[in-house]
Amino acid sequence: MMKSFFKAAVAVAASAVMVISMSSCGRSASSADSDPDAVKAIDSSKATGSLTIWAMGNEGDLLGDFVKGFEKENPDVKVKVTAIPWSSAHDKLQTAIAAGNGPDLAQMGTTWMADFSNSFSTVPDNLDMSDFSNGSKAAGQVDGKQLGVPWYIDTRVLYYRTDIAEMAGWSRAPKTWDELKQMAKDMQKVDGVKYGMNLNPSGTDAFLGTLPFSYSAGASLTNKEQTKWTFEDTGIKKGLNFTTSLYRDGVADVNADVSPGADIANFVSGDTPMMLQGPTAVSQINELGGDGFESKYATVVLPSMDGSSGPATSFVGGCDLVTFKDSKNKQSAWKFIQWASKPETQAKWYEKSSDLPASQKAWDDDALSGNDKLAAFGDQLKNTMAPPALSTWSQVSSAADRILEQMNKGQVSVDEGLKNLQSEADSIGTGN
Repeated sequence: MMKSFFKAAVAVAASAVMVISMSSCGRSASSADSDPDAVKAIDSSKATGSLTIWAMGNEGDLLGDFVKGFEKENPDVKVKVTAIPWSSAHDKLQTAIAAGNGPDLAQMGTTWMADFSNSFSTVPDNLDMSDFSNGSKAAGQVDGKQLGVPWYIDTRVLYYRTDIAEMAGWSRAPKTWDELKQMAKDMQKVDGVKYGMNLNPSGTDAFLGTLPFSYSAGASLTNKEQTKWTFEDTGIKKGLNFTTSLYRDGVADVNADVSPGADIANFVSGDTPMMLQGPTAVSQINELGGDGFESKYATVVLPSMDGSSGPATSFVGGCDLVTFKDSKNKQSAWKFIQWASKPETQAKWYEKSSDLPASQKAWDDDALSGNDKLAAFGDQLKNTMAPPALSTWSQVSSAADRILEQMNKGQVSVDEGLKNLQSEADSIGTGN
């Protein structure tokens, strides 16, 4: 088995970041309030004093040892890392912020940025972010302010069984949606294959899983000012008309098991030899498939909508690092984030945690550049969009999951379903 550089825990974390049901903190005019003690520029001195960091899930378990590298470079600083389960992280942050006893800095899921934006300091002007993609930087912005610095990122690419594809007459990956569907149909004719393509038809994150198709068709989930949801957007309709056709035509299973790991098991068994998945799937597939299974599948960038459209756009998620307004040691907090942002630091963190680096230069590291399963992720990250950084996104996303299931099962048409979703989203609002 390859080094377990993508663990199931990371997948759970990424999912939790996107969809945990929460009583949102929301935003108000105070989100625009200035921080009188904000660090305008990080000075050149060494970090000093005590520094508290909250980190979640797998990252929280691993960071305590990793920060010794920062302490070695800054001998007068002492870093304390508190590991927090994702399941309780939102409530703990909310309680600590209200009481004024939160950490100096923390790991923050990209879709939680809006929830706690009132509490974050803005990124200092001299913290160099030129090495991050526009998509990853945008995920850390709220109301036009850069509040988070990308730490690690997550996106979706196409996984397919090359051995089964070859038996179906395919020697290359599909390049368009039509080819994707045809390849799925052709693989379905191979003995042992039940469905050609897996997309989660229901449950948490089902709607999120369709966003690469909608984004690739030019969709936007809100207006430019992010004051109104736009679910009747033409691009969303194009994307969902395609994904729902997979169920209607029997290429994908509308009653598929959506429990964690089910798609991986079906991919390895050959029941469903194609799926959209994130980087954590690599180690899970290799472990379940055993020795030699690596040669039986490939990861590739998502197919374009058609031959005349541009590269496909996937969604980008992951986590940022943020500093809190209440921090008593902001200079050292930003110095830690500056250190964590360096390409060499992110490459080392990848080797320890298997989290994909947000730093584009870190991808030149041998551990990343020499891995053929990772190449697609590096390429796909050049074309990504983040879900809206709005405090009501989780509520709207939950409604979208429910209505998407109705569309997938043919209970409502795509147009009718999106009309209903638009109505619900209008009631929920954008939090602005």
